[in-house]
Amino acid sequence: MGNRGMEELIPLINKLQDAFSCIGQSCHLELPQIAVVGGQSAGKSSVLENFVGRDFLPRGSGIVTRRPLILQLVNNKAEYAEFLHCKSRKFVDFDEVRLEIEAETDRITGSNKGISPVPINLRVYSPNVLNLTLIDLPGMTKVAVGDQPVDIEYQIRDMLLQFISKENCLILAVTPANSDLANSDALKISKEVDPQGLRTIGVITKLDLMDEGTDARDILENKLLPLRRGYIGVVNRSQKDIDGRKDIKVALAAERKFFLSHPAYRHMAERMGTSYLQKTLNQQLTNHIRDTLPALRSKLQSQLLSLEKEVDEYKNFKPDDPARKTKALLQMVQQFGVDFEKRIEGSGDQVDTLELSGGARINRIFHERFPFELVKMEFDEKELRREISYAIKNIHGVRTGLFTPDMAFEAIVKKQLIKLKEPCLKCIDLVIQELINTVRQCTLKVDRDRRQHASTQTEPSADWSVPPPHYHIPAPGAGDQTRLADYQHQHNEGRIQGLLVHPDRRVSVLVQG
Repeated sequence: MGNRGMEELIPLINKLQDAFSCIGQSCHLELPQIAVVGGQSAGKSSVLENFVGRDFLPRGSGIVTRRPLILQLVNNKAEYAEFLHCKSRKFVDFDEVRLEIEAETDRITGSNKGISPVPINLRVYSPNVLNLTLIDLPGMTKVAVGDQPVDIEYQIRDMLLQFISKENCLILAVTPANSDLANSDALKISKEVDPQGLRTIGVITKLDLMDEGTDARDILENKLLPLRRGYIGVVNRSQKDIDGRKDIKVALAAERKFFLSHPAYRHMAERMGTSYLQKTLNQQLTNHIRDTLPALRSKLQSQLLSLEKEVDEYKNFKPDDPARKTKALLQMVQQFGVDFEKRIEGSGDQVDTLELSGGARINRIFHERFPFELVKMEFDEKELRREISYAIKNIHGVRTGLFTPDMAFEAIVKKQLIKLKEPCLKCIDLVIQELINTVRQCTLKVDRDRRQHASTQTEPSADWSVPPPHYHIPAPGAGDQTRLADYQHQHNEGRIQGLLVHPDRRVSVLVQG
């Protein structure tokens, strides 16, 4: 592959990213990319703006980046920006780019500082940039602010792991120099998915803000916490410079002067700074794409053959074919099972930020509601001691024993366990009710998918002649008393008809053809 071919690698991956974003899925392909991670106020946004040479990212306190931003930099004579969600419009004013990012973020996440994994695709054309693609991820935080979800820390962490856990993803770990490197959020989460430091590139910001008499020389020389790809130091604009609209070109010149004049960094000045960082990332991303391209091409060809085979099956498609209807029914039941498992395991396609549901609610029942019911139980320690004494004496009879007899222990324990029966049954009933609600949500989703699929067919399908199968979901516990809960959710032909909770606590889903 010649030099021209190497230069076209990054734009090629950009096209694939745009295509996957448009169809809303990745086709199970892990594209080579660079993800930017770091704590809040670590300087991630300033680094990206220095690359472009323009102020275009939202600023403020708290979580500013609330959706992943896929930033594609393209070297071009003209300078403008384009969004994938409004490709017909070219943004020449970069203040409008910032406003569009904020508006598009609020459109998906609302204005309550919530987050979403749905990315925003931004492509910037400029003569000042090298071909490079970066994914700017939300900054890690510890405490929810305002009306943010209380578990915002874990939501952000899960989102970051979705990106950086992929083997084809390089990690740009941004850490401020005026904080202890051992406590770096970026390096800590990078270490979890890349323990050998093979995919991680360290960026040290705010070198000019370190205490007098201290420096980050050992870090930048890769001696303290070694990374395979090393560390690069940068100096960003201060908040005062940003508020004063200090020109980025002037800031880059000041950065260059800082490294050349500082005694601790003078000997490595040629390997420091924003310009060197951008060149390094361009080279490493190009090499990374080149190395992963054969496996990517092989996987893509394999999926293409699989899709072509599936298309061939539909060439002679007959809506009234009993085998086709049976297969469609089994696919519905299989999809129902997958959706149910996702809602229970907590890995659904959409994250509900308004209330707990599915597995999260069941978890709360076991860890909050059930202990609360146990605490409410009345317990008389004096009465218990009296019962223990009587039990031991009655078993010993006329004899005097030295040890507590096992029969006395069993009699007391069995009596205490009986008191736990009522809160346990109440807990089981709550779990069953939540399982019923989860099944109802999965039923509605399967029904929506069926309707959407039916709308794409040119001919209406006939009534299915297969008998309704039962999909059993075992529920915990078993009581000797009959508890029957009926939930009937009527639908039209070809849909799941309803649910039934049996006395033995099995939940049946009735699928009617």
